[in-house]
Amino acid sequence: MLQEHIMQEIERKFLVKNDAYKAQASSHKRITQGYLTAHPQRTVRVRIMGDQGFLTIKGKSNKTGTTRFEWEKEIPLFEAQSLLKLCEKPIIDKIRYNVPVANHVFEVDVFTADNEGLVIAEVELNHEHQPYTTPNWLGKEVTGELKYYNSKLSQKPYKQW
Repeated sequence: MLQEHIMQEIERKFLVKNDAYKAQASSHKRITQGYLTAHPQRTVRVRIMGDQGFLTIKGKSNKTGTTRFEWEKEIPLFEAQSLLKLCEKPIIDKIRYNVPVANHVFEVDVFTADNEGLVIAEVELNHEHQPYTTPNWLGKEVTGELKYYNSKLSQKPYKQW
């Protein structure tokens, strides 16, 4: 059965200093994603993660960059593959590592292709000021810095900075 999720996404983003997270990772998957629209007020994203397809709409972030509306629906893989052909170029390609740290799971994205060299970790929280354990491989916080949003990386890839 295809799943649908409506929620407030609350997360913090960080650069990653080294690859020590790999030894702690519980899993990893390739993600390919593109944007049908990357308007400042909303983004519409198509994603293939493993053998699953997703359509996601995200609203504009709050002032701190931690919180925004997110609607996501699983769609058949063949539909996601077809929709990716309509997306703005370049398409985002990355490997996501799930890294448990204390009571949270950090998602570490290792970008490839036009964004090769960029590694970003995100942690989802229940509220904006929820405490979390900071692993030693975590670098500078980049929450709210628009250039690190995947929708912006599809417009101005890391290799063009």
